[in-house]
Amino acid sequence: MTDTYARPTTNTWRNWAGNVTARPVRTVTPASADELAEALRRASEDGLRVKPVGAGHSFTAAAATDGLLIRPGLLSGVREIDRTAMTVTVGAGTRLKHLNTALAGHGLSLTNMGDIMEQTVAGAVSTGTHGTGRDSASISAQIRALELVTADGRVLTCSEKENPDVFAAARLGLGALGVITSITFAVEPVFLLTAREEPMTFDKVTHEFDQLVTENEHFEFYWFPHTGNCNTKRNNRSEGPAAPPGRVSGWIDDELLSNGVFQVACSLGRAVPVTVPVLARLSSRALSARTYTDIPYKVFTSPRRVRFVEMEYALPREAAIEALREVRAMVERSPLRVGFPVEVRTAPADDIPLSTASDRESAYIAVHLYRGTPHRAYFTAVERIMTAHGGRPHWGKLHTRDAGQLAAVYPRFGEFTAVRDRLDPDRLFGNDYLRRVLGD
Repeated sequence: MTDTYARPTTNTWRNWAGNVTARPVRTVTPASADELAEALRRASEDGLRVKPVGAGHSFTAAAATDGLLIRPGLLSGVREIDRTAMTVTVGAGTRLKHLNTALAGHGLSLTNMGDIMEQTVAGAVSTGTHGTGRDSASISAQIRALELVTADGRVLTCSEKENPDVFAAARLGLGALGVITSITFAVEPVFLLTAREEPMTFDKVTHEFDQLVTENEHFEFYWFPHTGNCNTKRNNRSEGPAAPPGRVSGWIDDELLSNGVFQVACSLGRAVPVTVPVLARLSSRALSARTYTDIPYKVFTSPRRVRFVEMEYALPREAAIEALREVRAMVERSPLRVGFPVEVRTAPADDIPLSTASDRESAYIAVHLYRGTPHRAYFTAVERIMTAHGGRPHWGKLHTRDAGQLAAVYPRFGEFTAVRDRLDPDRLFGNDYLRRVLGD
């Protein structure tokens, strides 16, 4: 186990967006559940709170601590592939990109995933990472078992049959129940997806939203503020053959336009806000229609090199379009200059207590601003709209909700906090963020 017990650490941890920093007293990188349990015992004796950290892709302070920081880098890699059960078990620190490539090498795939794959698997599930899907839910909903080290050093194996109450909660646990050391996911034989990306007007996509969701396995769209333009993406299973984007055309769309040119536009918009509406109109017209077919992770995910801060709310699906129209009206009558597109995705209901889709079919509205751009006024105005429609904030993205407000929109909130009270009564895994969103 790599640690810094002998001396205080001078390292400052920062998240991907750079908006959260932490200065832990010490850091450990355990190589096993037993080493982790020993680290927790020593932290408890020393009066230190403990937080595991993944790749830092959360925009909140969910992983921040001034005590002991757990880095999962040695708890990584594929541990077992069970072709009878159709599952894969991986270490908690495994990056999604490494899991995806390993699965593809064995002719397997996750059913659904989010649009980036830099996160660790434990970080992704603990904050509720999701993609978009008519029938297929978040990454957490694809968990079949997990191993959790609790505050008292016990190593719990959790599934629907073993410690089922802990399993139900820990699939999306915010790091509040213990430290996950491994996760078993459901997998299926690798398949092909055909992606159809197509510009569409705001009026058309909002008018046809329900139809587009119903007719496609995975549908999402982006609206460019200050314009009436959207870009849509439909992903559906295909018999093939594989037809990935051409090397040159793919680079132009995914790197030059979506990252390189967009980076320049964001930098200019931050420096000279008056240019944002013009840049938005140009950006919304830059991407043309295209269709391609590839294995799932190459279709679901894309590189995100332009850094930003983000807020996302899950709404009852039937409320999403009205809420989005209210966001558009708010932007149009305000002095705000919004240079990032607004993202809309969907998810079926699931049975995870703290899932943003818990017990209800959901649609997600995500707003972003380029890193360093003042975001408070925009996010506050959007949050007011989202909460008026019964919205639930993404746990890993910026929001201002507290435990009392969240308990009102999560019917199973008390179920989660009861498990937390039993597993961590002394709040070894607490921090300021968890105190706000879960209570003392």
